[in-house]
Amino acid sequence: MDANIELRQLRYFIAVAEENHFGRAAARLHMTQPPLSQAIQSLEAALGTLLFARTRRSVALTAAGAALLPEARRILQQAGALGDIVRRAASGESGLLSLSFVSSADYSVLPPLLRDFRERYRQVRIELREATTDVQLDDLMQGRIDAGLLIPPLPDRMREQLDYVTVLSEPLILAAPQGLKGARGRGAVSLKAAADLPLVIFPRRIAPAFHDAILACFHDAGLTPRIGQEAIQMQTIVGLVSAGMGIALVPQSVSNLKRPGVEYRPLAERTPVIETGLAWRRDNDSPVLRAFLELLRKKN
Repeated sequence: MDANIELRQLRYFIAVAEENHFGRAAARLHMTQPPLSQAIQSLEAALGTLLFARTRRSVALTAAGAALLPEARRILQQAGALGDIVRRAASGESGLLSLSFVSSADYSVLPPLLRDFRERYRQVRIELREATTDVQLDDLMQGRIDAGLLIPPLPDRMREQLDYVTVLSEPLILAAPQGLKGARGRGAVSLKAAADLPLVIFPRRIAPAFHDAILACFHDAGLTPRIGQEAIQMQTIVGLVSAGMGIALVPQSVSNLKRPGVEYRPLAERTPVIETGLAWRRDNDSPVLRAFLELLRKKN
């Protein structure tokens, strides 16, 4: 059996099966009957069995032909869809986007960005990973993710390989246990009002510039912070504040994370602006990534 089968042969086979007549099938296919008969005979030879029981007056499917008919229809339908599948993949309308994000992005830019992208590109599968900035940078360099929402700056050694765009800039605010002395009303609060409480912060290796910016707030206010606890995820930091373990300085959007016993307040002192941005490999030519970047540029 030679299974070198052409789509043309399957199309001819279906026409004969549906018409139950070689002459009518040939007319439907806009061809003469002899080449149609030859094509069916070649198909039968390739499959090693008869597909039609022929008499002078009728043509009927054999058991093998009846088994082939639905499969032939399926194959032709799939083949007909190939052009659309390839076009959608080339334009970024289908495929996979692997995206990592820092925990603070989950309370600000990530939900609306994902919602808009899903509405426009419903055939794209999105693979999400929550990860700290240091982990994301390593994943980007190793090609394990397409893009990452992280806290800048990019390390100098990676600037030639990674691109970056700012997505959000926001001030730091105070997350403190409810009922903090010196924090009456709803206005800005001085760090000095919380000077006797320990600081809950993430390890410096995760985002060195962000870590240093938080400590600089205390130093600029003439204070030396006492680090009480370290935690990696922003929700854990806020949870520790809720448990009365100390205070934290967090991006303003984290105030969307509601926890009992936690009060968010702007700072009276001048505070640095914290960026969240998107980084990706310069040599990543994924059409899906290009579509995601284009949507991001339009939103910005």
